[in-house]
Formats: sequence, structure tokens, C-alpha cells
Amino acid sequence: MIHQSLLRFRGARYLWWALGLSLISALLYLTPTGVSPKNGGTWQGYVLGTAGGLLILWLTLLGVRKRSYTSKLGSVQGWASAHVYLGTALIVVATFHSGFHFGWNVHTLAYVLMCLVVGTGMAGVGLYMTLPEQVRDNRAGGTRPELFGELYDLDGQVRSLVAGCNAETALAARSSIERTVIGGGLVSQLGGSDQSWMLLAQPGSAGTQLVANPDQQAAIDYVSSWLPRAEKRSEVAALQELVSVLCRRQMILRRIRRDVRLNGWLTVWLYLHVPLTLALIAALLVHIVLTFMYW
Repeated sequence: MIHQSLLRFRGARYLWWALGLSLISALLYLTPTGVSPKNGGTWQGYVLGTAGGLLILWLTLLGVRKRSYTSKLGSVQGWASAHVYLGTALIVVATFHSGFHFGWNVHTLAYVLMCLVVGTGMAGVGLYMTLPEQVRDNRAGGTRPELFGELYDLDGQVRSLVAGCNAETALAARSSIERTVIGGGLVSQLGGSDQSWMLLAQPGSAGTQLVANPDQQAAIDYVSSWLPRAEKRSEVAALQELVSVLCRRQMILRRIRRDVRLNGWLTVWLYLHVPLTLALIAALLVHIVLTFMYW
């Protein structure tokens, strides 16, 4: 598994690096400073702050390394493994650097942003440990365009089959295709909800009624309800085949919506993690400038 090799890269080498860095940070914090209470203005604080700042800058280089396909500065997998473990150790380094002093200022803002970046990074590890495999399984070894291609073929079969059915069934089946909704807003995508509709003929009139058709189940139930009322053998065969195709279409739509949902969560993570990282770098620069101006 990719995520297993990421966390266990070369015997979890960077886990030990992270533990060592955390231990060194703790020992530096515990050494006498001659200042009470301890803070980031001591020589220990400056050392830890410098280490934390350089570590933040290095961690942001992972995105650059991913796109440097000809680089010989270690493998992407190794960089990612170090990114996970050393990014977690950064919290320990920064906390000891601060001397556990927090307030309503830019220094604490930088610390909070760092915690948010590390937290979203941990969430990203969890997502990338599970979602890509789920996406592959959901696509059954295929691609999203292939799923949409099969859906398009099934839509064509439905339109052909309704030619042998009554007008009410034809209206319901055709409208269920035309009013199928895939995707939608962010909440709909992440939740995998279905806002599809269909038209039904109103008994005894020439009017129609708009009916919710979530998961295409209403269309399947409606077409199935005409089977006992079919008078011709050819119509029975057409209705049976139509129900079968609609059920297959329902399954493909479920897979498409799940694909949209899984990839949506990965996209949302990027939209959180990357801007937070940029905000952290900006706050870090302000923190450094103010530190050298007033300390």
C-alpha cells in the first residue's frame, strides 16, 4: 500500500528524526536561561525559533519537489514521509520556542496558523490513506469518463425501450433522464445527495406532476408498477428490459456520485491546507520582523 510505505519509509526513519528533534527541543527548553518566566527571547528561544522557521520553509517545499520530476534530491515518497513526521514535530518545537506564552498578538496568530496547518496536514494524511483506494474500487479499475460513457449508453437504451411502452411510462422514463442531477453545490457534492426529479402524468387529465426522484428509485418503482397492467407480451418484455436498464443506470449514478464525493473531499482539503500554509508564512515573516525590531 502506498500510504503504508509512506509512513514506514525506510523503517520509519523520519519518525525517529521527529522524536529526536522533539527531545532536543525539550532539553533546550529545560536548560537554565537566567530569565523567568522562560520565553522566546532567550538564546534557547532563538535557537528553537530559528529551527522552527527553517522547518516551516522546508515543509512548504514539498509541493515544489513533487513537480520537480528530474530532481535527484531524494524521492517524493521520502519527502512526503519526512513532511508528515517533521511537520508533527514542529508543534513541539514551536511550543517550547514560545515558552508557553500566548496572547492576542501576531506571534500567537502565527502559532495558531501553524497548528491549523499541521492539523489539516494530519487530516490530509488520513484522506490520502483511504480515499484514493476507495476511488479506485468505486471505479472498478476504470475512469470517471468511462462511467459517464456507460451512463450515456444506458440513457440511449432507455430512450429506445420506451418506444414499446405506454405514454405514461415513456414520459416518466424520459423525464427521469432529462432531470437527473449530478454534482450540484458543495454540500450536495460532499454529501452525495441527489436532487433529481421526474414528470408523471396526472390520471384523468392532460397535465403532469413534478415528483422528486432521489437515487432514481421513484422512476424504477413507477415503471415496475406498470408490469401487472401490461396487456401485450411485447410490452411486458419492454417494461422488464426497461426496469433492468434503469436499475443498471441507478448503480452507475451511485458510483458517479460517490466518485464526485470522494474527489470533492480531497479538493476541499487542498483549499484549506494550501491557503493556511500561505497565511502561516506571511504571519511568520511578520513575527520575525517584529521580534528583531522590539526584542
